Amino acid sequence: MHSKQTDDPTSAPTILVRHERQVAVITLNRPDKLNAMTGEMQSAYAEALRSADDDPRVRAIVVTGAGRGFCSGADLAVLREGAETIRAFVPSPEDLPLLTLRLRKPVVAAVNGPVAGIGFAYMLGSDFRFLARDARISTSFARLGLVAEYGLSWLLPRLIGTSAALDLLLTGRTIDAAEAARIGLVQRVSEPGDVLADALAHAADLAARCSPASLAAIKAQVYGDLDQPLDAAVARALKMMDATFDAPDLAEALKARTEKRDPQFEPLSAGAR
Repeated sequence: MHSKQTDDPTSAPTILVRHERQVAVITLNRPDKLNAMTGEMQSAYAEALRSADDDPRVRAIVVTGAGRGFCSGADLAVLREGAETIRAFVPSPEDLPLLTLRLRKPVVAAVNGPVAGIGFAYMLGSDFRFLARDARISTSFARLGLVAEYGLSWLLPRLIGTSAALDLLLTGRTIDAAEAARIGLVQRVSEPGDVLADALAHAADLAARCSPASLAAIKAQVYGDLDQPLDAAVARALKMMDATFDAPDLAEALKARTEKRDPQFEPLSAGAR
């Protein structure tokens, strides 16, 4: 178990990291505050994500919250201290919540409890979202006199459509797991207590069966092509396809199928995102 110490050095680490089955599990660890974020905690979380992305041992990432919450948003103490404190809370460009879109490895959010505000952005930036059946989700921005923060006005309509995105962002209302699944906000609803295990099993399956190079390339394709015309996306795909035909992963995958075993793909080396 590794930890990222933040805030008061005498207190418990607010970010925990452990490794299991080629998966890095990153836990937000302020359970008494429903894992509400502080500025230092945001930086430590971003550092943990980048470290996992650069670690050749890691092939997938799971993020979750300690205790009964995922992330309830910014710590209310930050909001109550006024504009300058809030401005200082906003992460640096390299630490923004949607940095997960630029990571090469798949990120699975195990949303074990309440999520709102910046926590919603952390959840939304994950490639897969698993939600506990008793968890609740809120954007909350409109009810605090804020705007759709951190690029959510770009990402959310692309995930669930414009009308559904406007409903969540304009009302700031709280939705349950059933509605989140119905509108496509999450891919899976788990029984309370099972969400982390389900997310970890999914991430471990990706790690064991999928080419890390393919995962990185496909993720870059999907997010990079969101605003590209079809012809440009096809041209890019054809160029990338040609490179994979000579790459070792295809030969290994075919050999593994013949031998009825899991493939042994090479890990990603540390590299630019």
